[in-house]
Amino acid sequence: MSLDEPFTLIPPAPGAQSKLLFLCDHATNRVPSEYGNLGLARKLFETHIAYDIGAAFVTRALAESFGAAALLGGVSRLLIDLNRGADDPTLVMKLSDGSIIPGNRDAGADEVARRMSRFHAPYHAAIRQEMARIGEGAILVSIHSFTPAWKGVRRPWEMGVLYGRDARLARPLMKHLAAAGFTVGDNEPYTGALEGDTLDIHGTQTGHANVLIEIRQDFLDQEEKARAFATRLKPVLDASLQDMES
Repeated sequence: MSLDEPFTLIPPAPGAQSKLLFLCDHATNRVPSEYGNLGLARKLFETHIAYDIGAAFVTRALAESFGAAALLGGVSRLLIDLNRGADDPTLVMKLSDGSIIPGNRDAGADEVARRMSRFHAPYHAAIRQEMARIGEGAILVSIHSFTPAWKGVRRPWEMGVLYGRDARLARPLMKHLAAAGFTVGDNEPYTGALEGDTLDIHGTQTGHANVLIEIRQDFLDQEEKARAFATRLKPVLDASLQDMES
């Protein structure tokens, strides 16, 4: 992936008929060279404020195992958050987890619109295109990751299942994750009921089943661990999809 690509498409396996479309909004910490480091220390781009650590590895592995397509966001959430609606005030963040983002401090409406046109709009257009290709019954599965602790407090969950008004896949997924021995957050550590976010726009508002899976980052902090985790997740997701259809 070059630094200028708004997304990476992983095509489905030849001849595959999967209804799944995997998404990874915060797949990368990349920023186009013209933006430099947004005025931040380079080491901050290796932390959770820049991307969802390990989520891209899990997304790629799950797409491969299901023979399904996947879309991975092409720029850091520090530049523009692909999981936010066009009117969301956190679309281009001025401050993230205590770090002021100098390169965003003076980003006015024109600059936000430029980033929207260049990165956000093509990513969401690609989602719509892939859903149209899949056709009726397309199911969206979005992969994210979260920090083991927040503001010095250890989070009790190993995984979170996030959803809005549509819990068709979320409910069986929580059941099967718990049966597999995971400590699962029900719309924790974040809520999935945010209007204008990726799954709200492309799933809930269009009537397509959808779920956002949050995975604690210490399970995913190396590629080998992340791919092993995806292997554990595959049968759980299989069982959840079967329950949703029954």
